[in-house]
Amino acid sequence: MRSYTEEEYNKITAQIIEAAIEVHKELGPGLLESVYEVCLIAAMKERGFYVQRQLVLPVHYKGQALDKDFMIDVLVNDLIVLELKSVEGILPIHEAQLVPYLKLSNKKLGLLINFNVPLLKEGIRRKINGNLKEQSISNKLN
Repeated sequence: MRSYTEEEYNKITAQIIEAAIEVHKELGPGLLESVYEVCLIAAMKERGFYVQRQLVLPVHYKGQALDKDFMIDVLVNDLIVLELKSVEGILPIHEAQLVPYLKLSNKKLGLLINFNVPLLKEGIRRKINGNLKEQSISNKLN
């Protein structure tokens, strides 16, 4: 599996945010989350991203699969988890929801995007699982 640098994560994240802003400018706030989801996916595919939606994320406890699954709204390039909302305001529970998704999917970066805001930049939160900085073996030895 390929390792990504912090710079690569940041570049992809910036492109995802550009696509989200494009969707928000076109549609404005106040629509259903599912509408923003399909439009954002279309905008990201136009940019050449590999995008999966509504992915089942099984829950394991002590090595055993449980009869409970989470759903990842959008996964970009099998790398970045997107949790989409269309709510009056982002609550701590919304931000907290993204963290276990990152851990259970073993992904390092996630974005919570709330489209129900006047300016989209006010509705974006970034969460990191671990550290985005990759170190090569030679750097670790020095």
